[in-house]
Amino acid sequence: MFKVCIRRACKQITRHGYTVSHRTYAIQAPGAPTLQVFNRQIKLLQKERAARNVETSRQVDYIKDEVATRLVERLHDIKRHFPHVLDLGANACHIAKALTRPNSDPDLSKLDAAPIASRLSELTAVDSSPSLLHRDATLPFNQDLLLTREVVSDEEYFSYPANTFDAVLSSLSLHWINDLPSVLSHINNVLKPDCPFMAAMFGGDTLFELRTTLQLAELDRRGGVSTHVSPLADVRDVGGLLQKAGFKLLTVDVDDIVVDYPSIFALMTDLQAMGESNAVIGREMGGIQREVLLASEGIYRELHGNPDGTLPATYRMIYMIGWKEGPDQAQPLPRGSGQVNIKDILEGTGRG
Repeated sequence: MFKVCIRRACKQITRHGYTVSHRTYAIQAPGAPTLQVFNRQIKLLQKERAARNVETSRQVDYIKDEVATRLVERLHDIKRHFPHVLDLGANACHIAKALTRPNSDPDLSKLDAAPIASRLSELTAVDSSPSLLHRDATLPFNQDLLLTREVVSDEEYFSYPANTFDAVLSSLSLHWINDLPSVLSHINNVLKPDCPFMAAMFGGDTLFELRTTLQLAELDRRGGVSTHVSPLADVRDVGGLLQKAGFKLLTVDVDDIVVDYPSIFALMTDLQAMGESNAVIGREMGGIQREVLLASEGIYRELHGNPDGTLPATYRMIYMIGWKEGPDQAQPLPRGSGQVNIKDILEGTGRG
């Protein structure tokens, strides 16, 4: 919202023979960012409702558990101890569970077989949904690491002093953030120098099969299109956002996870049980019309169906790693200082 000083633009006022012009200026009011894409209160209610059905909620953890495991595996390459780690947007503490699992890499000679939790002193898990955050508080993995759960009013406005954490992790939470640049800048601020931020979030082509199917079905049955799948960040934008937030030594990569469902109804039921329903501001209220859903099932099968009759759904993950700048941080070599031609390596003729 903009606070505007309302006057007649360029009104002419004569004083002592001089003409003074008054102009109208607009300044951004303090508080929430101007651009609000997601209704954070609706998202909180969706997560709370999903978490209260504990068994159903656990049955649909397959995506969040898998992504948390893949994210935590990247910590194996960082040979250091982490006294205090923040899990931002912890959901049901999937990262904590992944940290306590033994290393499953087949070549244990290259990696430490002990759980990564052995290299952490304390993990602080933060989320806005108390029911989801404490859903698994009684499971055995809680005994394998020092885990502190903290409920915040909103993940966009978490507050910790500067230089507090030795690492910040986030798995499948950032895609619901409205002001992502500010959140990334705040993450950089709470990190200690030369410490990593590692995150995974849904990317732009996630559920493209469902998105295109619903658009075609609504266009056919209703003559128009409404938003049912949330807009997501593109991988090309993530690197720029990290750099703008002050992170160094950036790494951004993409990974697709394809899950087969028996029907479009099973897919949408699982998304609701995950707490991943649509929360876009201005979305059409109420459920999708019956005739649109029936048309969507046929269109989905025709355009994207598998030969065995199942329907694939693609979850595109964007993984990112950035380091807070520090005085003793490793620096890239000067441009042109390389001794080996990358062409020779790719062709198998590298020397040295």
